Amino acid sequence: MRKFFIPTLLGLSMLVATPALADWDGAQRLNVPQDQWLAPAEIADKLSAQGYKVDEIEADDGAYEVEMTKNGTRMEAHVHPATGEILVGYDD
Repeated sequence: MRKFFIPTLLGLSMLVATPALADWDGAQRLNVPQDQWLAPAEIADKLSAQGYKVDEIEADDGAYEVEMTKNGTRMEAHVHPATGEILVGYDD
C-alpha cells in the first residue's frame, strides 16, 4: 500500500502544479505609457518625503530602479513610474 501511495501522491501534486507554471512568464511587467511617467526628480521628491536619500534613478524594464539609503541602510528598489510607489517583489 505504501509503495503505491507515495508515487500517486507525487503524480497528483505535479498535475496540480503544472498549469500554474505554464502561465507564469517569470516576472510581472508594468505597462505604463511613457507620457504618464513621473520625472526622476518627482520620484526622488516622493522618496525623500518618506525618509530615503536617493543616490541614483534609472529606467529599467518598465519601472524606475532606484538606489537609495535610509537610516544608514543602502538598498535598491523598483518604483512605479506613474505613482512613485515602491514595488515590493518586482523583479527584472
